[in-house]
Amino acid sequence: MRFTIAAVSLLALAACGMNGTDRNADEAEPSTTTMAPAQRDNLADTMASRDGQAVADDIPDPEQRPVMQAQVVLDRAGFMPGVVDGKMGMSTVNALEGFQESRGLPVTGKIDEATSQALAQWKSIPATRVVTIPADWGQGSYYATPEDPEDQARMQRLGYASLDERLAERFHTTVETLKALNPGGRPAGAPMPAGSATPNTAGTPLMPTAIPRATGSDAPFTPQPGPASTFAAGQQIRVPNVGADRIEPGRVEDATWRQTLASLGVGTVQPRADRIVVSKSENTLKAYDEAGKLTAIFTVSSGSREFPLPLGNWKINGKSYNPTYSYDPELIVGADKSDEKQKLPPGPNGPVGVVWIDLSKEHYGIHGTPEPQTIGRAQSSGCVRLTNWDAARLAQMVSGSTKVEFVA
Repeated sequence: MRFTIAAVSLLALAACGMNGTDRNADEAEPSTTTMAPAQRDNLADTMASRDGQAVADDIPDPEQRPVMQAQVVLDRAGFMPGVVDGKMGMSTVNALEGFQESRGLPVTGKIDEATSQALAQWKSIPATRVVTIPADWGQGSYYATPEDPEDQARMQRLGYASLDERLAERFHTTVETLKALNPGGRPAGAPMPAGSATPNTAGTPLMPTAIPRATGSDAPFTPQPGPASTFAAGQQIRVPNVGADRIEPGRVEDATWRQTLASLGVGTVQPRADRIVVSKSENTLKAYDEAGKLTAIFTVSSGSREFPLPLGNWKINGKSYNPTYSYDPELIVGADKSDEKQKLPPGPNGPVGVVWIDLSKEHYGIHGTPEPQTIGRAQSSGCVRLTNWDAARLAQMVSGSTKVEFVA
């Protein structure tokens, strides 16, 4: 049984206010006829990890980056460090504690001697790799997300504002980290040619058709181009060496969702979650297998004073990929209560990101976010928020039989 909520049957959800699905993609579906033979068993993009393979255009990293290397390994192993930025933040501490718990090690949240020894089996995986940005990432335009929900409702899609932002999500990092890994717009360690490269700029915006709104005017709306990007299609850049991005042919029926996974660097080989536990005090979501073994951990934001996390046991009703969003200011923390209700289009920069996991607690769910750097810090409007890449990964681990526990 394909466990996905159909757009025609999905209820309007209150606390996070979402409904519906979308069939648009950020880029075209790759053609297997244009792939090299070695790529045809993997529908990931051309920037997928290539561990153990000789890469002709590889450029050695001049820095060791031990924390980033640990983050990359933890990310691949299912103990998600949130943003891979080479810093020992809260999400990385949570990931280390989860890894230590799963291995029966002292739970310190530090890269101590015992943890270093346990991670040593992956020491051959470098912290970074050099990739070439696909040509089709430079096609079309990138638009800024309007602040006003009424204007957001007129967009065709709440997509990435820049190529830089899209790259950051693809490699589970931040634009700032990408710039640090590529001083002067070139991969760290690359020889500097004569002259300097000119930063890429956002393309001329394509005018989308305004989306009709049932409760508002039909006044013309012109979307604004996003900020100029540092990077450009066809350019070599150094990125965090995140992996576990293999997409198995025939595994995902929905072509749009398959392309979303590729865009987020998330593979289809994921462990099954028999039970998940969300802890309000620890800002974590832990996944356990049938034997009760911890197999994955994610840092999350959950609930607020106005809309607290509903403690108790729940079930998963279904999943919606690339969902639209029903904006209701009465149910959103910090919203202007004078705003009108709106139906917002889908996209990674929509309020619930790329996926909605619907719960048996009415109006509550688990979903992505347009602001990955705030996970574990900013409050939510009652629901459980993860980074888009973590939410996409979790969605493949859970099903209608997965038990859900919310604890203090």
